[in-house]
Amino acid sequence: MPKTTLAVRADEKPWTAAEKKAVRAELEEDLVRLRKELDLSAKELQDLLRDGVDGAGNDQADVGSTSLERDAEMSLAANQRELLLQTEKALARLDNGTYGHCESCGEPIGKGRLMAFPRATLCMTCKQREERR
Repeated sequence: MPKTTLAVRADEKPWTAAEKKAVRAELEEDLVRLRKELDLSAKELQDLLRDGVDGAGNDQADVGSTSLERDAEMSLAANQRELLLQTEKALARLDNGTYGHCESCGEPIGKGRLMAFPRATLCMTCKQREERR
């Protein structure tokens, strides 16, 4: 890991090497897990699409159930892709020295927030403002 100083709020202690290492390890583990889950979801979705939903030989309940399952799988895959992108972005921020800075206001996000959710890109104030919109 590069020798960079990660941002902290005024009321927080600086990041220790062990804390930085733990955050990176968690993100890297998540990256591997999410890639595996995404591959599995893609295979399951491919199977659902191959089986088709045209209804030939199936009653309406079977067609509806297959459609619902396909839609749920597509939603799950989209969520996994988003988490994967967020994880890759967090690792890139660790590498380029911008990890821990709010992407909106530039202030420190907060060490506690990042340890709880290492993919966070906004400080609490900016996140709350975003959620109110």
